[in-house]
Parts: sequence; structure tokens; C-alpha cells
Amino acid sequence: MKRFRRHGNELHRERIKQDLFQFNKTVEHGFPHQPSALAYSPVLQLMAIGSRSGAFKIYGAPEVEIMGLHEENAAVTQIHFLPEQGQLVTLLDDNSLHLWKLKKSLDGLSILKEESHFDLRGQPGAPPSVTTITVVLPHSSGDVIFLGTEGGCVFVVEQPSFREQEERTITQEAVLQNVPDDYRSRRSLGSVEALQENPRNPHQILVGYSRGLVILWDLQANQATHHFLGDQQLESVAWQRDGRQIISSHSDGSFYQWPVSNDRLPQPLEKSVPYGPYPCKAIPKIIWLATKQRTPFIIFKGGMPRASYGDRHCVSVLHGSKQIAFDFTSRVIDFFVVDEGGSESDCDDPSALLVLAEEELVAIDLKTPSWPVIQSPYLIPLHCSAITCSHHVSNIPIKLWERIIAAGSKQITHYSSKPWPIDGGYSTAPEPLQRDLLLTGHEDGTIRFWDASGVCLKPLYKLSTVNVFVTDADHNDNLNQSSEDEWPPLRKVGCFDPYSDDPRLGIQKIHLCKYSSYLAVAGTAGQVLVMELNDEAVDQAVPCTLVDILQDQDTFKWKGHERLNPHEDLVHFPAGFQPFALVQCQPPAVVTSLALHSEWKLVTFGTSHGFGLYDYQQKRTVMVRCTLHPSDQLALEGPLSRVKSIKKSLRQSFRRIRGTRASGRKRPVHGDGAAKVQEANARMDREALNEMELAPVQRRIEARSADDSFTGFVRSLYFADSFVRDGSYHEPSLWAGTNGGTVFAYAIHVPPVERRMEEPVTAAQAKEIQLMHRAPVVGIFILDGRGVLLPEPLEAAHDLSKSPDMHGNHMLLVVSEEQFKIFTLPKVSTKTKLKLTALEGSRVRKVSVANFNSSRADDYSENGLLVLTNLGDVQVISLPTLRNQVRYECIRKEDVSGIASCVFTKSGQGFYLISPSEFERFSVSSKWVVEPRCVIDIDEGLGTRTSQQRIPQDGPVTKPNSGEMVQSQQKYGLNRQASIGSEGDGKKTVEIMEHALLNDERVLLEIQSTLESESASADRLSFGHLNRNSKNVAGVQSQGQRMMNGD
Repeated sequence: MKRFRRHGNELHRERIKQDLFQFNKTVEHGFPHQPSALAYSPVLQLMAIGSRSGAFKIYGAPEVEIMGLHEENAAVTQIHFLPEQGQLVTLLDDNSLHLWKLKKSLDGLSILKEESHFDLRGQPGAPPSVTTITVVLPHSSGDVIFLGTEGGCVFVVEQPSFREQEERTITQEAVLQNVPDDYRSRRSLGSVEALQENPRNPHQILVGYSRGLVILWDLQANQATHHFLGDQQLESVAWQRDGRQIISSHSDGSFYQWPVSNDRLPQPLEKSVPYGPYPCKAIPKIIWLATKQRTPFIIFKGGMPRASYGDRHCVSVLHGSKQIAFDFTSRVIDFFVVDEGGSESDCDDPSALLVLAEEELVAIDLKTPSWPVIQSPYLIPLHCSAITCSHHVSNIPIKLWERIIAAGSKQITHYSSKPWPIDGGYSTAPEPLQRDLLLTGHEDGTIRFWDASGVCLKPLYKLSTVNVFVTDADHNDNLNQSSEDEWPPLRKVGCFDPYSDDPRLGIQKIHLCKYSSYLAVAGTAGQVLVMELNDEAVDQAVPCTLVDILQDQDTFKWKGHERLNPHEDLVHFPAGFQPFALVQCQPPAVVTSLALHSEWKLVTFGTSHGFGLYDYQQKRTVMVRCTLHPSDQLALEGPLSRVKSIKKSLRQSFRRIRGTRASGRKRPVHGDGAAKVQEANARMDREALNEMELAPVQRRIEARSADDSFTGFVRSLYFADSFVRDGSYHEPSLWAGTNGGTVFAYAIHVPPVERRMEEPVTAAQAKEIQLMHRAPVVGIFILDGRGVLLPEPLEAAHDLSKSPDMHGNHMLLVVSEEQFKIFTLPKVSTKTKLKLTALEGSRVRKVSVANFNSSRADDYSENGLLVLTNLGDVQVISLPTLRNQVRYECIRKEDVSGIASCVFTKSGQGFYLISPSEFERFSVSSKWVVEPRCVIDIDEGLGTRTSQQRIPQDGPVTKPNSGEMVQSQQKYGLNRQASIGSEGDGKKTVEIMEHALLNDERVLLEIQSTLESESASADRLSFGHLNRNSKNVAGVQSQGQRMMNGD
């Protein structure tokens, strides 16, 4: 009877776990890594960006993001929206074309689904270059797509069937018929470089060849009507809106203007080399926009003087006598212009220029005379300077939020006031229930504040620590400095700047108190700054306190970098966070841990040599503890001089290997008996392993030597008001954990408020705990009598949490890399422990306490430990029972930088870097899921609704049937993942459904008949190869794969 009752309890617990825990990868924040293609739909007001990974995204109004992912692991080289159809076609670098369509999911959200794909194939024996696609032109009729190739042919395929119209192919032989003999004999045509439809006559297209020839092809007569004989290698061609002129750009940095008249062999009206007369680089793309004022805009990429400015990445804008070369710090991929003039208008009305560079997207306002930059609401380059650390703060008070926004608004005065020009679609996501901040520290000494409440990661405020120190760099952040008096007239735009003037400025640790508005930041050279939020600019000096971590030990000599020297004079600090105290650690090693207690006005910091406690109200050092072991010579070399250390480490490793082999070496056995002896030894080893008494889900923990390097490395610091020395009296305390498995506890005496400035803060060591296995201490937490984590400083005082239970026995939770252990306080006796339940070699890398709310019952929640291991697994462990609840595969174990960058939130979410420029957001909570939910209304293929209205919903939303849908995405390798309340991998729902479908006789007959009809139609195609997912077995699987719920 007890067994049945226990089984029922387990089922009930599993249902609770399903309501609490659900893993989802929800959205990417930042700028796509390695972008490779750009497209724009003026009718739908949408933009698409493809990347080398095979993924692409459609962007519209803020929070409108829809993702598509190709099965093929190939780069997206081109994207084209089909005219007024809600469809687009992508070209991959494996020469395959893919047709995608915007559709509605069951819950009314817009999704991308791949309809079919097509491979252009030539005659048997033909070289691959004959059918290698270079240019794609969807015709305005929506019926056909023109494909230019390296072989010089233009193929015509129907849409959406992708059937090739062989009789309409434009061959080189047909083009050369009416070309003058001297021009024909002088050169071959080369590959097709440009295809452009006449904006006033859809029956005419321009075909440009790489050797310089451009023809005007009549689609009705199927012949060339005009030949434009260029003498330079062609790069691109563009029409004037009225169809009376064309403009061509070339490899020598020149562009030609040609008339389209009755003359079949027209001569150029004008030839211009904008940055001549010196040799210039090629102009890969050019566009011509005629305005009502009769002064055209000519916009082109490249063309800079080769010798002096050949390394610049520029897009130039010419408008009458005004000319600006917008200079980017990364390679320009593509650009387009947002035109407010309708398709039927006789003139263009350019309003904004959008340029996709390799590391950022920049929009330029062409309406304002100064051509300023428009601030982007998304696709922000998080890696303007390399990200070195992250810090997340949940549920920011409204007053602090408004003050941060006000400080940030004073930093963006140089931006245009024009709204973001891409506004297609609208978001149906609910308004965030709370305000969340994500702070990123950067290599150049800056901290950036981001609004992480919703789908878009919005920049709020930028804080720089550079002006505190004496440096040689010019830190002028004005992005709109123009040197129009010089030539060429360069203007630097964009914020991506990968170069750091001094690596010592890098930010390593951040701690923000949301209740007191105090901020502590620590850097690479041992600097710790304590800041306070001020709404007004001030001029003040920052007092510096030197803290000798080694405490005058002469046996150690620092071999690393020197410390930064602070300014001794007054320094101007703008409104925002302003430093008022500077602590400089000696030696100036990297600060490895940081904690701030704003109620006690204390900050603690740790390095690889020890840790210290600083009173920032009295601006004095309270205590210093050196944790350096005599064998920790590596800790004295610093991060910038590790070559000798690496050699030494390798040498020691090889010695250990040789020593192990030598100790295990026995007298050699000769003859046939050697193999038998080895086999017997192996059998004995296996038997010994089977007899070892280990728990089935736990593993043996190997003790580490005290002589291992970096044992004094301080990994974690923690403030708590608890029972440290006496069970009847609680007092402030500081806890520190090291790389050698040691935990130090200090009792702190903080004077009363009325005597806070007169009496000093004192600290005395109360306890020292040495873990037997000496694994690094990753986290330290103290639970109250109810098993709940102690509240943050000032949290209970602001009535934002329950007051802690100070009557029962408190518990100390120590998380090492290999186990979780709870001690009773103040006696420090072991109460509960849990070894890491993972595969051999697993180590804890990140740990945090989170609150998980039930998605079914609003009044039920549980606290748990969120744990990330070096294998990329995310686990939830219950508190205070230390029982493993769920485990999910989150990050690839090979992605070391992604694991190191992970940061958890208080609500069970997390962020980690999937590339230098992108955060992946995930959630382990069933209730808290932040994901795109957007709609693009397409009315009979005639356009979209662009009003940014919201459909109100209550509370955080999870996707209907997200389990089945996202599990199918997991099977096909998509970024979005979801698994509900399961430990381990388990079997995917998709695999079960696939097995069921393929064992259904009726379904098999239907698939067989479909394949037969498909093969019959394929026999009629001479050049094309058609693969339509909805008509074959793959289609049964790919429906789930291609359905991306608004992302």
C-alpha cells in the first residue's frame, strides 16, 4: 500500500515540475554574427538579413522578428522579396534557391515556411560555372524569376513551381548577334553581373556582363534592343525612375550615365570618377534617385582612392554639390534606400539610407540637411567593444529606471529625431510585467545599460570609467564629426570600435544595488570604483586608496602589468553614475569577485592573491586577507605574461604522464603470453570497476593537491546577516571562497547610524572551512530558518520581500565545482550534500538562486538553484533538500566562451553569448518566457498593416503546443528548443509521430502516389531540379521544422 502511495506522490510531483519548469530558447539579442545578405520590401516595410550560418531573419517594427533556417549548412548569399506576395526567395552558396512564404500559425502569429527549393542544373558534361547563379531578379509580375549565371546565360524559371522555361533563356550567342564585330572579337561577355527591370516597362530588363557590355532585352520579342558598350569591367547597373537613363559602375571607381533612346548603340552622357584622378577601387553597387528638385541622389559603395584610402569601408552619397563618404569600421555588406515616393510617382523621395556592415546596421536620415544617424531600436552591436562581463538586475524600481533613462537621453543628442523607418507588422506580445536591466562590461572600460524586459534589447545608458585615469587616448564620442574641408570628405559613422587603447581598462565585475543606486565596478588592473547616481554633472576628484593584498610579503614579486594612474585634478563627470571612491589593489591583478552591501556601506573585492573589505562611507580599508599559497607562482605573473607559465604547465603534465607510466611499468613478458597477460589485466580492471560501491547517479570526487596553482584565487564573496559566532546573536558577516576549496568567514561590526562616521568598521575572522576535495568554491549562500535565501540589502526594508526568519537555525550552502553541501550555523556541521549528478568530468561553472512560479497556480512558487556545468547542461536543484529536479542541454560543451558568459536571472531565465555580438536568451521557467509574438497582415498580396498596435494579453505567454512544435525544431537543429519537465534527453515527440505516420498504411499509400506523380513531372524538366517539401516524405517532417512561431 505504501508503494502505491509513493508512486502516486511521484506522479503528483512530476505534474508540479511540469508546471514549474520548461526549457525554451526564446530569442537572440544583438547583431547577427557574420551577416551575408540584405533585402528590403518597400510594400511590406520589412527588412531581411541572412548570415553565413544558413539562418535569416525578417525585421519590421520593434519586436517584429521572424526567423527562418535552412536545412543546408550553407551561407545565405542573396535574399529577394517577391513583389507584393508575402514571399521571398533565398540563394545559398551551394547554388540552391529556396522559396519561403509568410503564413499564419494556429494561434494567429506570422511564421515563415519553406515552400520548395530548386537546384539549377546544366546539360550533362557542362562545367559547374555554366549554372552557378550570380544574380537573382524576381519579375514584378510575380510569375517568373530571372537567374544570371557565371556562364553568361540568363535562365527563366516559373514561380512558384520553379519550372524552367527553356525557350526564354537568354544565351550569349543571342546577345552577340547585334554587337559590333570589333567589340565582339575583342572580348567575351563574362559572367552576368546585373539584372534590372525597367521601372516603366516590365517587358524590358537590363542585363550587365562582367566584361563591360550592358544590353536592354525585350522579353516579348526575345531579343536585345540596345547595346551599351562599356570599356571597363562592370560591377552594377541601376535605372533612373522614369526609365530614360541608366547608370553603370565599374571596377576602376568610375560610373557612366547612359541614355535610353532610339539609338541602339548609345554613347555615355557622362563619365565620372568621384574620387579620381588617382587609381580608385571598384564600385560594387550604385543607385540613382531622381527627386522633385531635379537634383538626383547618387549613392554608391566603395570607389575610394586605392593608395591612400583603399582600406576604408565607405558608402558615399552625392546630392548636387554636397558629397559625404560615410566611413564604417567594418566591411560593408549591402545597403538600400527607404523611398517615401509611391511606385506610381514620377520622382523619388528618399528618406533614409540603411547600410548593413559586417558588425552593425546604420540608418542615415536623408531628409535632415546634416544627414544624421537614426538610432536603431534593435540590431544593436553589443560588441561595440568586446564584452568582458555581464550582470543582470531584475525588477528595477521605477524611480531608478527613470533616472537611468534621463541620463541616457542626454547622450543621444547627435541622433536624428526621425522615427525608425522600418515599421512593417506589429507585435502582440504582452507588456513586460517588470523592468529588467542587463549591464555589460567592455574591454574599453565602459559599462552599457540595456533594457532586457522584452524582445528587443534596447540601449538605455553608457557609462565610461576612462576619464578617471590618465591615458593617452582621445575619448571624444562625437560620432558626427565631419571633415568636409578635406578630401575625400569622410565622416565616421557607427559605434563599432574593436580597438582598446589600454587593455587594463577592461571591466571584469559589476554589482548594482537597485534600491540605493550605488554601483561598484572592478577592472583588469585591480581597480575598484564605487559610484553613485547623480542627476547633475559635477567636477570632482576621485580619492584613491591603495590596498596591499600581499601585506608586505617580500618573497613574492609581481611580474604583470602596472596599475592605472588616476587623475589628481578635478574631473568632469556628466549626469549619471559618478565615481566617488577608488580602491587600487596591489599587485594590480584582475579582480575576480566583487560584492556590495549598500546598507552597511561596504564593498568587498577579491583577486588571485586574496580579498579585502572597504568602507566607502569613511573611505578606509577595513581588512585584507592574503590567500596566496607559496606554490602559487602563476598568480604573480598576471594575465598578460603567461607564456612561461603555459610552458611550465605543459612540462609538469608530461612529467606526470611519464611518472604514471613508470610506476605502472612491470617486468616485460615475452612471447605469446604478453597478449594473455594484458587481456587478464583488462578483465580484472573491469571487474574492479563493477564492484565499486558508488551511487548510480553520483561519481567519485577526487581530492586535489594543495600544491595546485591558483589555490588562493578568490572565486566568490558574499555578505550576510547571520549567526556566525553564536546561535543566539546574529551579526553582519563576510564569506569568501577560494579556488582551493577554502571558505573564510569574518564577523563584521558596523557602528550604529548615529555613530557611523565616527567609529570604524571592524572585522574579525570567525571561521575557516576547508573542503576535503579542495574543489574551487563557485558560490556561497545562507538560508534562513525556513530554508529561504536571505534577502538582498535593503530589500526587506523596502517591503519587497518577507523578513528573514532569524529564530530558527540558519544554513550555509557551499557550492563547489563538484558538489553542493549544506552546513548548519553556527556550528558548521554537515547537514546535506549532493554530488554533481552528471557525466564524468562535469564541473559547476555558474550557479544562482531563482524563484520558479507555477504556470497553473499563481499563488505557488518554489526556490531552486540554477546550475550551469562545463558540459553546457542547465540543472535545477531544490532548496534546501538538494534534490535534482530537471536537467536540460543548453549550450554546446565545446562553446567554452558561451558557458563562461552565461548569466542567470532571479526568475529562472538566462543569457549567454552565442557569438561576440549576440546573446541567446533562454528560460527554465514555465511562466516567464520572453519571445517574439508578431503578426504581418498580408491582404491578398497587396501589402501589410503597419500600425504598431498591441493585442492585450494577461501575463507572460507561452506558445500553444510549444512542446511538440519546438521538439520538432530540436530534431532538425533549429535554435529554438523546448522540453517540458524531463530529466535527460528522452525520446522526441517528432520521432514518435514519424514512426506512427510511416506505419499507417493509408499514409504510406498517399505518399507513394505523391512520389510517383512527382517523378513523372520531374521527367519533364530538362535543366531544373524541383524539390517541393509539401509533396514528399520530407514534407511530413519539415512542416514542424519550418514553422517558426514568430521567431
